[in-house]
Amino acid sequence: MPLALWALTLSAFAIGTTEFVIVGLIPTIAASLHVSLPSAGLLVSLYALGVAIGAPVLTALSSRLPRKTLLLTLMALFTLGNLLAWQAPAYGTLAIARVLTGLTHGVFFSIGSTIATSLVPRQKAASAIALMFSGLTVALVTGVPLGTFIGQTFGWQTTFLAVSGLGLIALAGSWLLVPDNIARTAPTSLLGQFSVLGKPRLLLVYAMTALGYGGSFIAFTYLAPMLEQVSGFKASATGVLMLVYGISVAVGNVWGGRLADRKGPVRALQIIFAGLALALVLLALTASSQWLVVLTILLWGAVAFGNVAGLQLYVVQQAQRDAPHAVDVASGLNIAAFNLGIAFGAWAGGLIVEAMGIMATPWIGALIVLLALALTTWSGVLDRRASPTLANCTP
Repeated sequence: MPLALWALTLSAFAIGTTEFVIVGLIPTIAASLHVSLPSAGLLVSLYALGVAIGAPVLTALSSRLPRKTLLLTLMALFTLGNLLAWQAPAYGTLAIARVLTGLTHGVFFSIGSTIATSLVPRQKAASAIALMFSGLTVALVTGVPLGTFIGQTFGWQTTFLAVSGLGLIALAGSWLLVPDNIARTAPTSLLGQFSVLGKPRLLLVYAMTALGYGGSFIAFTYLAPMLEQVSGFKASATGVLMLVYGISVAVGNVWGGRLADRKGPVRALQIIFAGLALALVLLALTASSQWLVVLTILLWGAVAFGNVAGLQLYVVQQAQRDAPHAVDVASGLNIAAFNLGIAFGAWAGGLIVEAMGIMATPWIGALIVLLALALTTWSGVLDRRASPTLANCTP
C-alpha cells in the first residue's frame, strides 16, 4: 500500500479519536465547565450533527475543488477546530469547536474512499478503503482510551491539543505524499445528493441505521458516569475500560463483516441488533457489579459496531436496485444516518438522565434497538416479496 494511503489512515485515526474520546471525558468536562451531564453529553450530538450535515451538503458544494486541495483544507480546519476546543474558555466555544470538527469529518469520509481507491490498482480498491477506515477502529482501541487518560490526568483541554498534533502530522503527510492529480468524480448537485431520499426502501435502511445506533448511544454517551456513580470505578479506570470496549469493537467489526458475507446483510443485522439489545439489558442488570459490568462491556463492544459492514452493504444493494445512478450518494447518506442516530441517542440520553436517572438509559436504549430489529425484519420481508433471489438474505 502506498504511503499516501497511510496518511489518509492517520487522518481517519485522528478524526475517530476526536469523535469518540468525548464520551470518556463527559464527567470531567461537566465538572470543569460547571454544566450538567446532559449538557456535556450534548457535545456528542453537536459533533454528530456536524457530520450528518457536512457529509451530503458540503461534499456537494465542494465537488468542483481539486481533491488534494479539499483534503488539505479539511485537515487544516480539523486541526483548527481542535485547537479551538483546547483553548475553549466556556461551554459555548467548545460546542462551536465540536460542530466545526464534525463538519470536516463528514466531508473527509465522503471523499476519502475515492482518494484511497485512486492510489492503488483496481484489484486492491477494497483493501485500500478497508485500510483507511481501520483508522477509526484503531482510534477506538488506542486513541480513545489514551485520550481519556490524558484528559483525566492533565485536563480535558490537553486531549484536544494532542489530537490537533495528530491533525498537523496527518496534514503534513497528506501534503507530502498524496499526489496532486487525483481524478474527481462528476460534480453532484444538492438535488442529486438528496434524490435518493425519495426512495422508500433506502429510507427504511436509514431508519434502521439511525435507530440501531441511536439506541446504543443513549446508554454509551453516559457510560463513563455510570461506571463511576453506579459501578464504583475510579475516574482513572475509565480509560482502561474504554480500551476493553475498543478491543471488543475491533473484534466485532471483523466478525460482523464475515457474518454479513456468510448469511447476507439482513440476517446478520438481525443477529447483531438482537445481541445489542441483549447487551443493553445486561448492562442495566450488571452495572452494580464491577466484574459483571466489564464482561457486559466486552459483549456490548462486540456488537456495537458489528453492523457497519452489513448496513453499508445493504444500502449499496438497495441503491443498485432503486437508485443505480446514486449508489455513492446513498452510501454516504447512510453515514449521515449513523451520525443522526448518535446525535439523537446523546440528546435523548440526556433527557432520560434528567427525568428518570442514568440507569434508565440502557433499558430505553434496548427498546430503540429492538425497533431497529423490527424494521430490519420487515425490510427482509419486503425483499422476499420483491425478488425471490433475495431470500437468502433473510431467515
